[in-house]
Amino acid sequence: MRIGLIFDLFDDYPWIEGEAFDADAENEPEETVETLEAAFRTLGHEPIRIGPARNLLSRMSDPGFEVGISIAEGARSRNREGEAPTLFELMDVPFLGSDALTMSLSLDKAWTKDLVRAAGVATPDYCLITPGGRKGELPAMPAFLKPRYEGSAKGLTQANKIHDAEDVQPASQRLLETYGQDVLVEAFVEGSEFTVAVVGHDPARTLPVIQRAVEADSGIGLHVLERKGLPQHEYAWSLPGDLTPELEARLQRDALAVFHKLECNDFARIDFRVDGDGRPWFLEINPLPTFAPDGTFAIMAELMGQSYPDFLADILSEALRRIS
Repeated sequence: MRIGLIFDLFDDYPWIEGEAFDADAENEPEETVETLEAAFRTLGHEPIRIGPARNLLSRMSDPGFEVGISIAEGARSRNREGEAPTLFELMDVPFLGSDALTMSLSLDKAWTKDLVRAAGVATPDYCLITPGGRKGELPAMPAFLKPRYEGSAKGLTQANKIHDAEDVQPASQRLLETYGQDVLVEAFVEGSEFTVAVVGHDPARTLPVIQRAVEADSGIGLHVLERKGLPQHEYAWSLPGDLTPELEARLQRDALAVFHKLECNDFARIDFRVDGDGRPWFLEINPLPTFAPDGTFAIMAELMGQSYPDFLADILSEALRRIS
Protein backbone atom coordinates (compact mmCIF):
# COMPACT_ATOMS: atom_id res chain seq x y z
CA MET A 1 0.00 0.00 0.00
CA ARG A 2 0.91 3.65 -0.32
CA ILE A 3 1.10 5.29 3.12
CA GLY A 4 0.65 9.05 3.32
CA LEU A 5 2.97 10.61 5.92
CA ILE A 6 1.82 13.86 7.53
CA PHE A 7 4.51 15.64 9.53
CA ASP A 8 5.86 19.01 10.65
CA LEU A 9 9.62 19.44 10.42
CA PHE A 10 11.35 22.19 12.37
CA ASP A 11 11.74 24.06 9.08
CA ASP A 12 7.97 23.89 8.53
CA TYR A 13 6.95 25.92 11.57
CA PRO A 14 5.05 29.07 10.48
CA TRP A 15 6.69 31.59 12.80
CA ILE A 16 4.99 34.88 13.62
CA GLU A 17 6.51 37.86 15.39
CA GLY A 18 6.48 37.68 19.17
CA GLU A 19 6.05 33.93 19.56
CA ALA A 20 7.78 32.05 22.38
CA PHE A 21 11.27 30.75 21.64
CA ASP A 22 10.04 27.15 21.94
CA ALA A 23 6.90 27.46 19.80
CA ASP A 24 8.32 24.87 17.38
CA ALA A 25 9.39 22.41 20.08
CA GLU A 26 6.90 19.73 19.03
CA ASN A 27 8.05 19.63 15.41
CA GLU A 28 10.34 16.85 14.23
CA PRO A 29 13.81 16.47 12.71
CA GLU A 30 14.20 14.97 9.26
CA GLU A 31 15.50 11.77 10.86
CA THR A 32 12.08 10.99 12.36
CA VAL A 33 10.43 10.90 8.95
CA GLU A 34 13.28 8.80 7.56
CA THR A 35 12.82 6.30 10.39
CA LEU A 36 9.09 5.98 9.70
CA GLU A 37 9.80 5.52 6.00
CA ALA A 38 12.27 2.75 6.78
CA ALA A 39 9.73 1.01 9.02
CA PHE A 40 7.00 1.08 6.36
CA ARG A 41 9.42 -0.14 3.68
CA THR A 42 10.34 -3.03 6.00
CA LEU A 43 6.65 -4.00 5.83
CA GLY A 44 6.64 -3.77 2.04
CA HIS A 45 4.67 -0.52 1.81
CA GLU A 46 5.48 2.68 -0.07
CA PRO A 47 5.69 5.81 2.12
CA ILE A 48 4.48 9.01 0.45
CA ARG A 49 5.67 12.29 1.96
CA ILE A 50 2.81 14.79 2.28
CA GLY A 51 4.24 17.22 4.85
CA PRO A 52 2.06 19.48 7.05
CA ALA A 53 -1.66 18.79 7.42
CA ARG A 54 -2.56 21.80 5.28
CA ASN A 55 -1.00 19.99 2.29
CA LEU A 56 -3.91 17.52 2.43
CA LEU A 57 -6.30 20.26 1.28
CA SER A 58 -5.00 20.03 -2.28
CA ARG A 59 -5.45 16.24 -2.22
CA MET A 60 -9.07 16.04 -1.12
CA SER A 61 -10.35 14.59 -4.40
CA ASP A 62 -7.33 12.37 -5.09
CA PRO A 63 -5.19 11.62 -2.02
CA GLY A 64 -2.61 9.51 -3.83
CA PHE A 65 -2.35 7.05 -0.93
CA GLU A 66 -4.54 4.38 0.66
CA VAL A 67 -3.70 4.81 4.36
CA GLY A 68 -2.57 7.85 6.34
CA ILE A 69 -0.52 8.48 9.45
CA SER A 70 0.05 11.85 11.08
CA ILE A 71 2.83 12.91 13.42
CA ALA A 72 2.04 16.57 12.68
CA GLU A 73 1.51 18.89 15.66
CA GLY A 74 0.16 21.97 13.90
CA ALA A 75 0.32 25.39 15.55
CA ARG A 76 -1.60 27.81 17.78
CA SER A 77 -4.77 25.81 18.42
CA ARG A 78 -5.85 23.26 20.97
CA ASN A 79 -7.33 21.34 17.99
CA ARG A 80 -4.07 21.38 16.04
CA GLU A 81 -3.18 17.72 16.55
CA GLY A 82 -6.63 16.76 15.25
CA GLU A 83 -6.33 18.60 11.93
CA ALA A 84 -4.88 15.69 9.93
CA PRO A 85 -7.21 13.02 11.40
CA THR A 86 -10.21 15.24 10.59
CA LEU A 87 -9.05 15.68 7.01
CA PHE A 88 -8.41 11.95 6.68
CA GLU A 89 -12.01 11.32 7.73
CA LEU A 90 -13.32 13.87 5.22
CA MET A 91 -11.27 12.14 2.53
CA ASP A 92 -12.57 8.72 3.61
CA VAL A 93 -8.99 7.53 4.12
CA PRO A 94 -8.28 5.13 7.02
CA PHE A 95 -5.45 6.25 9.29
CA LEU A 96 -3.21 5.00 12.06
CA GLY A 97 -3.28 6.46 15.54
CA SER A 98 -5.99 8.18 17.57
CA ASP A 99 -8.82 10.22 16.10
CA ALA A 100 -9.26 13.98 16.22
CA LEU A 101 -11.41 14.03 19.36
CA THR A 102 -8.85 12.07 21.39
CA MET A 103 -6.01 14.19 20.02
CA SER A 104 -7.68 17.49 20.93
CA LEU A 105 -9.00 16.38 24.29
CA SER A 106 -5.67 14.91 25.42
CA LEU A 107 -3.87 18.13 24.51
CA ASP A 108 -6.06 19.90 27.08
CA LYS A 109 -4.33 19.12 30.37
CA ALA A 110 -7.30 20.11 32.53
CA TRP A 111 -9.95 18.06 30.71
CA THR A 112 -7.57 15.09 30.55
CA LYS A 113 -6.95 15.19 34.30
CA ASP A 114 -10.70 15.26 35.00
CA LEU A 115 -11.29 12.19 32.81
CA VAL A 116 -8.30 10.37 34.25
CA ARG A 117 -9.58 10.98 37.77
CA ALA A 118 -12.99 9.65 36.70
CA ALA A 119 -11.21 6.49 35.54
CA GLY A 120 -9.90 5.95 39.07
CA VAL A 121 -6.31 7.04 38.40
CA ALA A 122 -4.73 9.54 40.79
CA THR A 123 -3.60 12.89 39.39
CA PRO A 124 -2.35 15.94 41.32
CA ASP A 125 -4.84 18.63 42.32
CA TYR A 126 -4.92 21.70 40.12
CA CYS A 127 -6.57 24.99 39.32
CA LEU A 128 -6.60 27.18 36.23
CA ILE A 129 -5.45 30.76 35.85
CA THR A 130 -7.35 32.39 32.99
CA PRO A 131 -7.33 35.95 31.62
CA GLY A 132 -10.50 36.46 33.65
CA GLY A 133 -9.15 35.11 36.91
CA ARG A 134 -8.65 31.86 38.80
CA LYS A 135 -10.89 28.83 38.38
CA GLY A 136 -10.74 26.45 41.34
CA GLU A 137 -8.82 26.38 44.58
CA LEU A 138 -5.06 26.67 44.60
CA PRO A 139 -3.42 23.29 45.17
CA ALA A 140 -0.98 22.67 47.99
CA MET A 141 2.50 24.15 47.51
CA PRO A 142 4.91 23.56 45.90
CA ALA A 143 3.12 23.73 42.58
CA PHE A 144 4.19 23.61 38.95
CA LEU A 145 2.77 25.87 36.24
CA LYS A 146 2.11 24.70 32.68
CA PRO A 147 0.44 26.19 29.60
CA ARG A 148 -2.89 24.38 29.29
CA TYR A 149 -2.66 23.21 25.67
CA GLU A 150 1.03 22.54 24.99
CA GLY A 151 3.33 19.52 24.87
CA SER A 152 7.04 18.73 24.59
CA ALA A 153 7.73 20.75 27.75
CA LYS A 154 6.81 24.02 25.98
CA GLY A 155 6.77 26.89 28.44
CA LEU A 156 8.46 24.91 31.20
CA THR A 157 11.56 26.05 33.08
CA GLN A 158 12.82 25.98 36.66
CA ALA A 159 10.89 29.21 37.25
CA ASN A 160 7.62 27.31 36.85
CA LYS A 161 8.04 25.58 40.18
CA ILE A 162 6.33 27.80 42.76
CA HIS A 163 6.85 27.45 46.52
CA ASP A 164 4.56 30.22 47.74
CA ALA A 165 0.96 30.98 46.77
CA GLU A 166 1.77 34.68 46.35
CA ASP A 167 4.12 33.80 43.46
CA VAL A 168 1.41 32.07 41.43
CA GLN A 169 -0.08 35.22 39.91
CA PRO A 170 3.11 36.83 38.53
CA ALA A 171 4.40 33.52 37.21
CA SER A 172 1.04 32.74 35.61
CA GLN A 173 0.85 36.18 34.05
CA ARG A 174 4.16 35.58 32.31
CA LEU A 175 2.84 32.36 30.76
CA LEU A 176 -0.53 33.89 29.89
CA GLU A 177 1.16 36.67 27.97
CA THR A 178 3.74 34.46 26.26
CA TYR A 179 1.56 31.51 25.25
CA GLY A 180 -1.87 33.13 25.00
CA GLN A 181 -3.75 30.40 26.86
CA ASP A 182 -4.87 29.35 30.34
CA VAL A 183 -2.26 28.23 32.84
CA LEU A 184 -2.56 24.98 34.78
CA VAL A 185 -1.33 25.27 38.39
CA GLU A 186 -0.68 21.70 39.51
CA ALA A 187 0.54 20.36 42.85
CA PHE A 188 4.16 19.29 42.38
CA VAL A 189 4.80 15.66 43.28
CA GLU A 190 8.23 15.35 44.86
CA GLY A 191 9.77 12.04 43.89
CA SER A 192 10.60 10.02 40.80
CA GLU A 193 9.35 10.29 37.22
CA PHE A 194 8.44 7.50 34.81
CA THR A 195 7.07 7.18 31.30
CA VAL A 196 5.01 4.26 29.99
CA ALA A 197 4.35 3.49 26.32
CA VAL A 198 1.13 1.73 25.33
CA VAL A 199 0.84 0.12 21.90
CA GLY A 200 -1.47 -2.16 19.96
CA HIS A 201 -5.11 -3.09 20.26
CA ASP A 202 -7.30 -6.06 21.11
CA PRO A 203 -5.72 -5.92 23.61
CA ALA A 204 -3.50 -2.87 23.98
CA ARG A 205 -0.34 -3.58 25.95
CA THR A 206 2.37 -1.66 27.77
CA LEU A 207 6.07 -1.69 27.02
CA PRO A 208 8.75 -1.71 29.73
CA VAL A 209 8.53 1.31 32.03
CA ILE A 210 11.34 3.84 31.68
CA GLN A 211 12.50 6.03 34.55
CA ARG A 212 13.44 9.62 33.75
CA ALA A 213 16.25 11.45 35.47
CA VAL A 214 15.30 14.49 37.55
CA GLU A 215 17.37 17.52 38.42
CA ALA A 216 18.80 16.90 41.87
CA ASP A 217 17.86 20.20 43.53
CA SER A 218 14.47 21.07 42.01
CA GLY A 219 13.21 17.55 41.25
CA ILE A 220 12.10 18.74 37.78
CA GLY A 221 12.53 16.23 34.99
CA LEU A 222 15.87 16.68 33.25
CA HIS A 223 14.18 16.44 29.83
CA VAL A 224 12.37 19.70 30.68
CA LEU A 225 15.56 21.61 31.46
CA GLU A 226 17.86 20.25 28.75
CA ARG A 227 15.94 21.61 25.77
CA LYS A 228 17.16 23.65 22.84
CA GLY A 229 16.72 27.35 23.42
CA LEU A 230 17.29 27.16 27.18
CA PRO A 231 20.62 28.11 28.80
CA GLN A 232 22.66 24.95 29.05
CA HIS A 233 24.17 23.88 32.37
CA GLU A 234 25.78 20.78 33.77
CA TYR A 235 22.83 19.73 35.93
CA ALA A 236 23.29 17.35 38.82
CA TRP A 237 20.72 14.62 38.32
CA SER A 238 19.30 11.69 40.21
CA LEU A 239 17.04 8.67 39.81
CA PRO A 240 15.18 8.64 43.13
CA GLY A 241 13.23 5.60 44.23
CA ASP A 242 13.26 2.05 42.89
CA LEU A 243 11.32 0.64 39.96
CA THR A 244 10.20 -2.53 41.68
CA PRO A 245 8.14 -5.17 39.84
CA GLU A 246 5.14 -4.10 41.93
CA LEU A 247 5.53 -0.42 40.99
CA GLU A 248 6.04 -1.25 37.31
CA ALA A 249 2.86 -3.33 37.31
CA ARG A 250 0.94 -0.47 38.97
CA LEU A 251 2.23 2.07 36.44
CA GLN A 252 1.36 -0.22 33.56
CA ARG A 253 -2.13 -0.82 34.92
CA ASP A 254 -2.77 2.90 35.35
CA ALA A 255 -1.36 3.63 31.88
CA LEU A 256 -3.76 1.17 30.28
CA ALA A 257 -6.68 2.66 32.23
CA VAL A 258 -5.82 6.13 30.89
CA PHE A 259 -5.28 4.83 27.34
CA HIS A 260 -8.71 3.21 27.32
CA LYS A 261 -10.50 6.09 29.05
CA LEU A 262 -9.34 8.49 26.35
CA GLU A 263 -10.10 5.90 23.64
CA CYS A 264 -6.60 6.02 22.16
CA ASN A 265 -5.53 3.90 19.21
CA ASP A 266 -2.28 2.12 18.37
CA PHE A 267 0.29 4.09 20.39
CA ALA A 268 0.65 6.63 23.18
CA ARG A 269 3.10 7.67 25.89
CA ILE A 270 1.93 8.36 29.43
CA ASP A 271 3.92 10.18 32.11
CA PHE A 272 3.76 9.69 35.87
CA ARG A 273 5.39 10.95 39.03
CA VAL A 274 5.76 8.65 42.04
CA ASP A 275 5.83 10.21 45.51
CA GLY A 276 7.92 9.23 48.51
CA ASP A 277 5.25 6.76 49.64
CA GLY A 278 5.43 4.93 46.31
CA ARG A 279 2.08 6.19 45.00
CA PRO A 280 1.89 6.95 41.25
CA TRP A 281 0.33 10.20 40.02
CA PHE A 282 -0.67 10.71 36.40
CA LEU A 283 0.79 13.81 34.74
CA GLU A 284 0.11 13.74 31.00
CA ILE A 285 -0.66 11.51 28.03
CA ASN A 286 0.62 12.00 24.51
CA PRO A 287 -1.22 9.93 21.85
CA LEU A 288 1.05 11.61 19.32
CA PRO A 289 4.44 10.61 20.77
CA THR A 290 7.64 11.41 18.97
CA PHE A 291 9.20 8.61 16.97
CA ALA A 292 12.51 10.48 16.82
CA PRO A 293 15.57 8.18 16.79
CA ASP A 294 16.68 9.60 20.15
CA GLY A 295 13.23 9.50 21.78
CA THR A 296 11.46 7.20 24.20
CA PHE A 297 10.39 4.64 21.60
CA ALA A 298 13.95 4.36 20.29
CA ILE A 299 15.16 3.73 23.85
CA MET A 300 12.55 1.00 24.23
CA ALA A 301 13.69 -0.64 21.00
CA GLU A 302 17.22 -0.78 22.38
CA LEU A 303 15.98 -2.23 25.67
CA MET A 304 14.08 -4.92 23.78
CA GLY A 305 17.06 -5.77 21.57
CA GLN A 306 15.55 -4.67 18.25
CA SER A 307 16.68 -2.30 15.55
CA TYR A 308 14.56 0.81 15.69
CA PRO A 309 12.99 0.44 12.20
CA ASP A 310 12.07 -3.18 13.00
CA PHE A 311 10.61 -2.16 16.36
CA LEU A 312 8.47 0.54 14.75
CA ALA A 313 7.49 -1.83 11.95
CA ASP A 314 5.97 -4.22 14.49
CA ILE A 315 3.90 -1.41 16.04
CA LEU A 316 2.79 -0.04 12.66
CA SER A 317 1.94 -3.52 11.36
CA GLU A 318 -0.41 -4.06 14.28
CA ALA A 319 -2.00 -0.65 13.66
CA LEU A 320 -2.52 -1.54 10.01
CA ARG A 321 -4.29 -4.74 11.02
CA ARG A 322 -6.68 -2.68 13.17
CA ILE A 323 -7.91 -0.68 10.17
CA SER A 324 -7.89 -3.51 7.64
